[in-house]
Amino acid sequence: MGKGGIHIKYYEIMCGIAGIISSDFSRKDFLKMLELQSHRGPDNTGIYEDPGFAILGHNRLSIIDLSPGSNQPFLDPSERFILSFNGEIYNYLELKEELRFEYDFKTNSDTEVLLAAYLVYGKDCLNKLNGMFSFAIWDSLEKVLFAARDRFGVKPFYYSLKDSQLTFASEIKTLRSGLNNDIPSSKVWANYFAYGTYGEPNETFFEEIFQLPAGHYLNYSEGDFTLTKWYHFAENVKKIEISGDLEETKKTYLELLQNSISLRFRADVPVGFNLSGGVDSSLLLALVNKSQNNKHIQAFTFYTGDERYDELFWVKKMISLTTNPLNLVKLVPQEVPLLSKHISFYEDEPFGGVPTLAYSKIFEDARNRDILVLLDGQGMDEQWAGYDYYATENDAVIQGLDPKISPFKMNCLSQILRDNIDKTNYPRPFKDPLRNKQYRDLFHTKIPRALRFNDRISMAHSTELREPFLDHRLVEFAVAQPKHFKINGNTHKFLLREIIKDLVPKEISYTPKRPLQTPQREWLGMELKVWVEEQLKSLANSQYSSWFNHEEIEKEWQSYLEGENSSSFHIWQWVNFSLLFPN
Repeated sequence: MGKGGIHIKYYEIMCGIAGIISSDFSRKDFLKMLELQSHRGPDNTGIYEDPGFAILGHNRLSIIDLSPGSNQPFLDPSERFILSFNGEIYNYLELKEELRFEYDFKTNSDTEVLLAAYLVYGKDCLNKLNGMFSFAIWDSLEKVLFAARDRFGVKPFYYSLKDSQLTFASEIKTLRSGLNNDIPSSKVWANYFAYGTYGEPNETFFEEIFQLPAGHYLNYSEGDFTLTKWYHFAENVKKIEISGDLEETKKTYLELLQNSISLRFRADVPVGFNLSGGVDSSLLLALVNKSQNNKHIQAFTFYTGDERYDELFWVKKMISLTTNPLNLVKLVPQEVPLLSKHISFYEDEPFGGVPTLAYSKIFEDARNRDILVLLDGQGMDEQWAGYDYYATENDAVIQGLDPKISPFKMNCLSQILRDNIDKTNYPRPFKDPLRNKQYRDLFHTKIPRALRFNDRISMAHSTELREPFLDHRLVEFAVAQPKHFKINGNTHKFLLREIIKDLVPKEISYTPKRPLQTPQREWLGMELKVWVEEQLKSLANSQYSSWFNHEEIEKEWQSYLEGENSSSFHIWQWVNFSLLFPN
């Protein structure tokens, strides 16, 4: 056992995957691709070649069962099917029991269970999986690739299809290297600057590089590419029977929660969890200790030393009830320039500013303490309508912002970029406007963005992040509930607060929703002022300088310094672009 945390038997952990399906590929160049994402799995690099047809690769981060038989790409006993897998199948033990008469297991890994499930059930195995995953399976007989991504897109899968060659990887930088492509997508960047969006489920910020959307799979063979949706969230929600009884609903949801957390504690390494001062973290803290009966599990939280934003008061109040070891990770403004450059390399695309930097330090600290798996509370606001804009008629996507004040500065874009703006019209699969907002945030805005930020910063430190509140059973059940269980009067996340009030003091269970904030506004205009101005100069001298109106940027910057700083997002957007495309 490591330095704290809980230790339960399990066998696999995070990885990176890559592959080229083509009659012509270079093993040497492919190894360079894998090296670029080696932080995702520094313990082993594996390659499988089907000469003239395909090459698959894998970066493995292993903890136990270090025998070559558990390395990837993983072959079935006939050696016809080859799997490269990134993620966790949390219910692998149950699936293994179900498959025991169909398949002779040789290892203790969830990797082999996944491949066995595919051999027995085909693509229908996806509906049996409870986990976070992206994987590719090569059929060396039929010369067909099957690849799939989990329901909410917790684990990444990027691909490019060009000249009858399919290339895929866990990170964009890996594909950029293999394709020799550094061209940003003017449409995605234009929408980012104009509306703060981060691309549609199939898009990235680079031309000719795409995402396999969450809950989809693909088939590819000899230039024939098909993309299919396998997870039908709205249909599943509509099938759920609603009791209408508060106590019964609480009981059902709490049982699902406890099961989800229990599944995500299957690990052969110490497991810790991230803590903020809100309701979701309070619930996670209470249930982790209740389900694991172990108050030595380590908690992590970040702070900046600014009492206006830090949540240490609430965090310490919660921890005092359980006595879990608490690790405090501090971010100071002097760290931001170098850390921003560092994290930009791992993120590949724009990320969430100083809060993401602060959060990244948690994973570094956990890794240094030999805690390689962390849980956090992502997903509750979306399933129980926690954001203030869920109670309004407008289509706002930012919590806690005056709708009369735009955080975006269209005037700072040149006509070249404005001509590429194409505002997204989000799907509305429900008759209920509230559920449509929840659907938008789950599959198009909030959750995809947060999952991408968090996957990159956790994997930058070769650690794994698990999201127990994004178990699909929980999300479907919560979204299906009537509005008054979500928003009751002025109380958001009503049913969740009703659950937690039996576990923690009322002043914690009914604390209002607070945006996760840092002193970013103040730091950018004060301690980091010189650095910001250096980045704005870099922007003006960059290859894509013509995308911006630099006179307007300078006016907005001076206005910001003079006090018009209700939002710092536009400043961070420019800085972030200059970090990703330096002059």
